[in-house]
Amino acid sequence: MLDPIRSAGAALLVTLLAGCVQPGPQGAGSGPVWASLPPDAVVGAGDPTRAAILNTAYAFGTPASLAGRPADAARAVAQLEYLATEIPTGPRWREFDPTVGLELEQARREERAVLGIAPQAPPQAVIDALYGTSRALRAGDPAAAQSLLAPPVFPAGQQTLQRLANLPPLPIANQATSRAASELDRVGRMGDRGGGNGGGGGGGKN
Repeated sequence: MLDPIRSAGAALLVTLLAGCVQPGPQGAGSGPVWASLPPDAVVGAGDPTRAAILNTAYAFGTPASLAGRPADAARAVAQLEYLATEIPTGPRWREFDPTVGLELEQARREERAVLGIAPQAPPQAVIDALYGTSRALRAGDPAAAQSLLAPPVFPAGQQTLQRLANLPPLPIANQATSRAASELDRVGRMGDRGGGNGGGGGGGKN
């Protein structure tokens, strides 16, 4: 369990910051916005959410690793989009510090502003398009990649593709994904000490 004082402080921070955020992605109805990763998000039988946490922490923590690699940048951004919907609401991650989910949502706003993604675009539409773009680029078909970055989700697809090839440092994404990786490790160690499953337990979509 989380320390009571730590939990109370985190909850207060979430409450204070939630009142000043801009409207985010829209889903069907007024409930939580859900999203999932495609089958090729992870190789073999690995856990796609854990893989997304670790990959984004590395990618945004070492932006030089994405320089000139738009296919990899597209996957990292898609994974960030997914984490910003999964971590705040997914039952597997209930032991995470709740401010991590809020930071991931802020990171999503940051990367959307940099890449020219519509602020209220559904996360699933963004994820699907970016993974498709990554596949097309790896297949050597930049025209197909650009065609996937279409309005209204990507108002200026050509510009988005250019920015993926030269992704600048994203400090909020770096901080948020680094904290997510730290929480994954912390909760995993708690599970090891308690004899349970680490990484937030079972359940959830990914």
